[in-house]
Amino acid sequence: MGYEAFGFIRAAALIPPVAIADPAVNAERIAAGFTAAAADGAGIVLCPELAVTGYSCEDLFYSRALATANRQALAHLVRTSAGVDAALVVGAPWWLADGRLFNCAFVIAGGQLRGAVPKTAHPNHGEYYDKRWFVSGEGVDVEVVDDVLGPFRLSREQLFGIGNARFGIEICEDLWMVEPTGARHALAGADIIVNPSASNELIGKADYRASLVRMASASRIAGYLYASAGPTESTKDVVFGGHAIAAEDGVLLAESERFRLDGTTLAVEFDIERLRRDRARNATFANAPRPGGYVAVDTGIRPVTLNRLARRYPRHPFVPDDELEVDARAQEILTIQATGLARRIVAASAKHLVLGISGGLDSTLAFLVSLDALTALGREASALHALTMPGPGTSKQTLASARALAAAGRATLEEIAIDAAVAQHLQDLGHEGNADVTYENAQARERTQLLFNYANKVGGIVVGTGDLSELALGWCTFNGDHMSSYNVNASVPKTLIAYLVRWYARHRASEKLAAVLERVLATPISPELLPPAADGSIAQTTEAILGPYALHDFFLFHHVRYGEAPEKIYALARASFEGDYDGAAIKRWLKVFFTRFYSQQFKRTTLPPGPKVGTVSLSPRGDWRMPDEARADALLATIDRITD
Repeated sequence: MGYEAFGFIRAAALIPPVAIADPAVNAERIAAGFTAAAADGAGIVLCPELAVTGYSCEDLFYSRALATANRQALAHLVRTSAGVDAALVVGAPWWLADGRLFNCAFVIAGGQLRGAVPKTAHPNHGEYYDKRWFVSGEGVDVEVVDDVLGPFRLSREQLFGIGNARFGIEICEDLWMVEPTGARHALAGADIIVNPSASNELIGKADYRASLVRMASASRIAGYLYASAGPTESTKDVVFGGHAIAAEDGVLLAESERFRLDGTTLAVEFDIERLRRDRARNATFANAPRPGGYVAVDTGIRPVTLNRLARRYPRHPFVPDDELEVDARAQEILTIQATGLARRIVAASAKHLVLGISGGLDSTLAFLVSLDALTALGREASALHALTMPGPGTSKQTLASARALAAAGRATLEEIAIDAAVAQHLQDLGHEGNADVTYENAQARERTQLLFNYANKVGGIVVGTGDLSELALGWCTFNGDHMSSYNVNASVPKTLIAYLVRWYARHRASEKLAAVLERVLATPISPELLPPAADGSIAQTTEAILGPYALHDFFLFHHVRYGEAPEKIYALARASFEGDYDGAAIKRWLKVFFTRFYSQQFKRTTLPPGPKVGTVSLSPRGDWRMPDEARADALLATIDRITD
């Protein structure tokens, strides 16, 4: 079973060198590129606007010789497509017997010309004079019967099928229209929009073009493949670059190098399953009126087996790959967190913030956010009461970090040991000498009791620290650290928290505070609910129990954000974490994830409020509604059946 079984379809943008007004030469080059792309697994191969003749023919479009050569070139491409497992979308002019000349995209597959889509919007400004030669395809619906190419439909309202996937076509300026034709295609059911184009190069236009394609894919919740005329089309004052762009649901998947005189090919995969799930869950898209008059055309092509993916899924989907983007994102996340907390302070008429600090990552980020919230309200850092509550599992290292953190941030430090209280509680329960879940949870609930009662004492609210990853796995004590007045970390995953703390240390912290933050970052992740080792070091590490947070955050992102099933998540993880985790390890921790994610929903059902900072959130009020009684048995059985 290949990746096509998970809804992937490969598409390629092919931009060959063009011989202007020589369709025979162009057809040979297109045919060679088409068969090569198909052999590489592409189910759709897209060429630029008017690629058969060249976009730059100008008044040669009136030539009968060009019209004849164009028809013969298309016939050659039709013959080439026989036996090739792909559909070719290629730009070429078409002359109707009634005197109208159309700028079209032809769909060729399986030895047949399946249809032609005419361009709607023709630019007639600046360097463009399209209306001199072509008429608009608006409202055109013609059944063409050609003695060379056979019968085909010439209409804009066509969707072309490859297996279960469907694509629509808009041509160049159609994308730039106030009401783009591709939007209608998407509402009619097109999963992918392809755009054969001839867009010239100007300073800054490439970035604008890529942004336009990316946002078009976002608004339509679609895959978008764009192929523009290459540099061999350049003439007079106009230079073309051969820009190929692929985007999916607002994410730029890939773009080509420009100005390649020898041509270029860009191959990507679109995830049809994911797009359809996103459309179903997006009420705005799902409830939009659907256009009528569309015809579905089966190309006869079925997706071939894909044993590899050209696209790459980041190992850390919550963390940007680009360092500059990390900087911008970190500042924005911290601002969202601090603003949400500041608003809650005002709403609660709170005089102080009360926060339990452990010397670990989560409470450290909550500490920094609390300082920012107080600054936004014009209050002193001393209004933050940082409580460190050492207990049976607290190490000297984390206790020292907690003390140093409060001092460096100029917060009010309160230290309340819980050893005696926990011992008394366990004695009252008749539960002594057994370091089990009761022993651990007694410590967590004792700390929560202290925080809330201390908040009552000083007129404050309790700031929560638990992160999104812990909430997904249920790695919190119910009505213990699970509870707060407002949890600033509720939608921040563990892998992102480390980046935020590191960013704060490098960009905003004083030298003294930065040193503490670096020490926290170097500390193993632990709940510290079991006694330290003989040498005083941390004995209980979370990832040794639960598995790597890098994997769990990957599983979480793909399951909650895109609704992916275990088999697909496994396949993506295998590709992304190759070299770090083998299939057995991924299966093991994937079972842990689904077991805990389903069994621990009851904790998420009763979560306190907290700011939503990303597209993945488990808030029971706004984002994730799931019955507490749901079981993971069937999903776990599916994981057991996975084989490489």
